[in-house]
Amino acid sequence: MKIKHSILTLVIILVSSAGAYAQFEDPDIQKVSHSERAEFQDRFNDINWTGQGLYNPTTIDRIPTIELRSRLQAVYGDPTQRIGDLINQRDYRPGKAVQFEYWFIIDGEIPMMVLDLDGPFEDGLVYVGASQYIDLMPQVKRTFTRKLMTEGSDMESFTDYFYSPEREQWYLVEYKDGEFNREQIDRPASFN
Repeated sequence: MKIKHSILTLVIILVSSAGAYAQFEDPDIQKVSHSERAEFQDRFNDINWTGQGLYNPTTIDRIPTIELRSRLQAVYGDPTQRIGDLINQRDYRPGKAVQFEYWFIIDGEIPMMVLDLDGPFEDGLVYVGASQYIDLMPQVKRTFTRKLMTEGSDMESFTDYFYSPEREQWYLVEYKDGEFNREQIDRPASFN
């Protein structure tokens, strides 16, 4: 009887320690490309989205969004979606104005989106993930932060547009030749 109890105890310890180890492995964060948007939306159509689990303050929450956009470009390339992809849709509203959105699939099954809060005028990013994976989100954000702060340390050039509904103003937002710029412009002709 003691041997069966000891074996059972050992199995429980091994199983629980394997789960603990898995919690601390770096998640695999894969960006969804512009051309994969429809597939992502179909696959995760019924997801309950939440920011819960993603808002424990980290280094990147205190960095200007315009710099984070450059770091995202260095690590993940072009955004999944920009304002130009949204503005000419029938259901577009100025309150939906974003400069960029990066969509990700974590470990092949967990969706996450990262977008700007107020274009080039704020710090940090907005994060949303699937509510059923709230417990995994802090580790995802730690890994994401580490990637942006190490792999994204050599920032990459980018050019975006942003519309601020509060200011009723369009902006050209870019990082070019080592300089950040947010210039007031007229509405881009391609968005008419």
